[in-house]
Amino acid sequence: MKKFVKRIIIGSITLLLVYIIATFVVLFAVQSPKERINFEKSGNVYQDRVALVESGEDGALIRLHLIEDAQSTIDISYYIFIDGEFTDLFLKAILDAADRGVNVRILLDGMPQIIHLKGKLKEVLQGFEIHPNIALRIYEPFNLLVPWAWNNRLHDKMILVDGNFGLIGGRNIGDKYYLEEVGTSSFVKDRDVLIVKDNPLSVIDEMQHYFVAVWNSIYSKPLEKRLSEKKIEQRKVYIENLHQRSTNVKKKHVDIDWHTYTRATQSIQFMHNPVGRLHQDPWCLKALLELASQSKDSIFVQSPYIIPSRKMKTEFNQYDIDLEKISVLTNSLASSPNPVAKSAYTNHRKKIVDSGATVHEYQGPDSIHSKTYIFDDAISVIGTFNVDARSSFLHTESLVIIESEEFTKDLKREIQQDMDNSLQVAPDYSYMEDSQVEEGNVSTLMHIGVAFLSTIVFFFDYLL
Repeated sequence: MKKFVKRIIIGSITLLLVYIIATFVVLFAVQSPKERINFEKSGNVYQDRVALVESGEDGALIRLHLIEDAQSTIDISYYIFIDGEFTDLFLKAILDAADRGVNVRILLDGMPQIIHLKGKLKEVLQGFEIHPNIALRIYEPFNLLVPWAWNNRLHDKMILVDGNFGLIGGRNIGDKYYLEEVGTSSFVKDRDVLIVKDNPLSVIDEMQHYFVAVWNSIYSKPLEKRLSEKKIEQRKVYIENLHQRSTNVKKKHVDIDWHTYTRATQSIQFMHNPVGRLHQDPWCLKALLELASQSKDSIFVQSPYIIPSRKMKTEFNQYDIDLEKISVLTNSLASSPNPVAKSAYTNHRKKIVDSGATVHEYQGPDSIHSKTYIFDDAISVIGTFNVDARSSFLHTESLVIIESEEFTKDLKREIQQDMDNSLQVAPDYSYMEDSQVEEGNVSTLMHIGVAFLSTIVFFFDYLL
């Protein structure tokens, strides 16, 4: 009897593993995205005002400022919240806004919450569920029996306030994106763009429409469906604890003259990927490739890593792009905090250099997480899109396309600081000598680990 039960258990586990491999890995190797006829950047051209939000401190302060000044609505969409000092302050600001009557909606991706949504952070978000002015939904909550949904994640990072302000960029909510005192090796360099409504018709309206579409999609679910009286009482305690919680984060709040703070634009457009499971039509990638094909002089690409999969290359081949116009800035092996993605990048590194593109690799000790693209020094793109298959076909992604020479000058000035701490990759794939920049330190163990991982991820870059 014991042997029979053991066989049943082993057989069931084996079947489950086969099922997971087939639907989580193999399915995505063979399934191709279906092109949607209605692909377009936007039929509308807007002229809102914009400001670059570059430093971690500014990223923290502008978020708190927007929430504290909100009058009627706040919509928040993020991949991940990570417990910490800034997250405490951010959540406290949200609670204060809700207490004064502002309607708040928070949308979080379901997968990372398995790891990070715990302890006091989980308690706070659970407490939010019973607040009359806060609604919380989780995008694609983890379901063991639906492995094909594991790959489709919500990667947006966006705050919309009162229909008048929009903030979009690459930062998640966590100390390492905002507080440099967490340590240079842990700090993540990123950027956002603040959009201020300047006309009756605004790109913020399109951002709002997209948020609502994701919020109302069949993939967005409440954190918990039913709450017992006991749980409701517990969550009242969580809310009270947040009211009483203090933080050591320095808080500065001043009135801002938005016209002086922002730049005018010739045009601004919003772009996002379709919302759905399995491979989707790569709208954001197509928008970037279209801009690249129209560029006459220069194309700049900044992404934490570059992993051009086979399906991505198929998209590339549909556009006439002069690869020698491209300059790339990405993490080096020394600065990257993501060994799997970096291992995948090493498989493509030589071909990227051989293509004629100029490649620079950031040397740390912190890392770059920015997703930024510049075309002919006139059009800037900032958002959540990484140059990889996940951003192209699997994740929700969003970005803004800004035509403004003034804004682009601001952006290039900030990027130059990262370029000044980067080394150019030579035709022989070594680094060109630069007396001003020291090559980041990479241990022998790291080299061996990346070499090993690169042979494995070679077969799975369509999932990276």
